[in-house]
Amino acid sequence: MPDIATFVDQFARVQSGDPWYGPPIRQVLNGLGAAEAAAHPVPGAHSIWELTLHLTSWVREVRRRLVNGDWRMPADGDWPRPAATTEENWHRAVAALEQAHEELGATLAGVDPAVLADRVGTERDPAAGTGITYEDMLHGLLQHDAYHLGQISLLRKATEARQISGK
Repeated sequence: MPDIATFVDQFARVQSGDPWYGPPIRQVLNGLGAAEAAAHPVPGAHSIWELTLHLTSWVREVRRRLVNGDWRMPADGDWPRPAATTEENWHRAVAALEQAHEELGATLAGVDPAVLADRVGTERDPAAGTGITYEDMLHGLLQHDAYHLGQISLLRKATEARQISGK
């Protein structure tokens, strides 16, 4: 049986702990303002704000799947649109991601390890995260968080470089 405590630990590390790959989400987003979060320093790429909302949607959806035992696309959508670019709205978005991770950790702590061998849906659909076990879904969410956090880190560096150069 998979170790639920390992998943709880890994999600806590990704959000605010000491993950192997580098800084956690909390550290990468710390001190970032709404204008920087909404910027598009790389043409055609998502903004930090858009990525933050995307992460939140999927953390919430994975938690919902664990609670309800069924799957769907995230209630907020795969790529929710950011609210108006205000500091308050940005802080709400960051807090929502943190809360989503906390709620996932609390839910995971109560999950029967046997559930992790069950399948999420019957057909394999990578975009929907179906046709895999719950254990694989949790591993996938950790990978998803790390992947998008890398993007956020690069976008933050690009935004800061533009501010320094004045371009």
